[in-house]
Amino acid sequence: MKSLENEKNILKPEITNISEHGFWVLLDKKEYFLPFDKYSWFKDAKISSLINVELIHGHHLHWPKLDVDLSIKILDNPEKYPLSYV
Repeated sequence: MKSLENEKNILKPEITNISEHGFWVLLDKKEYFLPFDKYSWFKDAKISSLINVELIHGHHLHWPKLDVDLSIKILDNPEKYPLSYV
């Protein structure tokens, strides 16, 4: 969605569901599932902290209360961006 006044992108990410396995983020008609076993820093987060997510620069998700940042590129192509090393 764009504001007619100044053509700025006013999309807001939305947490659509939370389960014991992870949670879903809806952004621009695309939904991403973030499993807790892969994104462990969200596992013990309070719901109020988890749903407080912002979109920065049009491509960057930020959870200010958790100090977590994720690029949409990571969610679109997780195989290219391993989150841990063995």
